[in-house]
Amino acid sequence: MSRDTADRRFLAGLDWRGAAPVLGAALAFGILFREPFTTLLRDWWNDPEAGHGLLLGPLAVVLAWRSGLLPARPQPVLGLGIIAAAVSLRYVSNLAAELYTMRMSLLFAGAGIIVFWRGLPQLTRWWLPALLLVFSVPLPAVVLGTLAFPLQLRASQFGAMLLASRHVPVEVAGNVIHLPGQSLFVTEACSGLRSLTALLSLGLLVGGLWLKSPVGRAAILLAAVPVAMALNGIRIFLTGFLVYFVDPGLGEGVMHYTEGWALFAVAFVILGGLAWLTARLERLVFRPRIAPA
Repeated sequence: MSRDTADRRFLAGLDWRGAAPVLGAALAFGILFREPFTTLLRDWWNDPEAGHGLLLGPLAVVLAWRSGLLPARPQPVLGLGIIAAAVSLRYVSNLAAELYTMRMSLLFAGAGIIVFWRGLPQLTRWWLPALLLVFSVPLPAVVLGTLAFPLQLRASQFGAMLLASRHVPVEVAGNVIHLPGQSLFVTEACSGLRSLTALLSLGLLVGGLWLKSPVGRAAILLAAVPVAMALNGIRIFLTGFLVYFVDPGLGEGVMHYTEGWALFAVAFVILGGLAWLTARLERLVFRPRIAPA
């Protein structure tokens, strides 16, 4: 039998009537959600504030694959309702030119397809990959600006307090730290928001993989907030210390960014240690009790 004959028989044996709705739905999904998907990939690649999505996106897919599939219990009515809501959100967000809700509509549509195809229990089983995808979507610029400025002020005050404890003459004016002959401007990039977003994602991942109780997972997630804020204040202190005692040029450039990466590694270790302690506590609290003979 020739190769052409075999290919024709294979194509003739395919159930094109059954595959047509699936192909049509996939084409419609691609057309409707192409823009939020491509812009999300663009921001993951180009925006430092969204770079953690390059890790969280593929990781979510791997975790969903490792979790496996439950027995199919399709819920077409609920699934279609979620998809319809996602399409409506996509349309409204396009009118408002708002990227965050547009991208969330993409995730909602994916959730609706899962519920339509496998049922709500499957979506519940994939709760960790789903939340990682939510965390990978960059927050709107308005929200980032609202959160960044208070964090800048707190980081400036904490860093100045540490500098004063080391007998460094320091004065704080908003998010500017004045040293003798030098001023440090705590920008949005130094507010700790970037490390906070990454650490919250890390806390969610660590809690979901290592811990069993919702209380323990919530505790690790919340612990990421003070850890990120404290270490960012320490970063500002180290910068001011080096600028005052060593060289004013150390307040920027490679040394400044190296401090940020090094302290993020420290935050990773701290969060991992807290997760380990929480896991030990969980084993003690939830250890099965053996009835006396």
